[in-house]
Amino acid sequence: MSSYFIAQIKINNEDTYKKYLKDASLIFSKYNGKYLAVDNDPEILEGKWNYTRIVLIEFPNKNELKKWYNSKDYQKILKYRLNAAQCDTIIANSKS
Repeated sequence: MSSYFIAQIKINNEDTYKKYLKDASLIFSKYNGKYLAVDNDPEILEGKWNYTRIVLIEFPNKNELKKWYNSKDYQKILKYRLNAAQCDTIIANSKS
């Protein structure tokens, strides 16, 4: 069952955020993560959306997602994202 990491991000410091991006893709792939969507201008159908980016990453399962998120590799760069942006993130699991 696939698990998805969904992040709504409002970038406040582009330079610091770029430090996060420098190694993010490599680390995602190391833990079998696959970008499904990265959008800096999503179409809003309902409500208000006060972010500058949405990211959707697929992992084979929740265990792999949590291994990635809690890994030393990811925790090393996570500080850049958290210092550079307001982030709301969730895990969503597929039904089958």
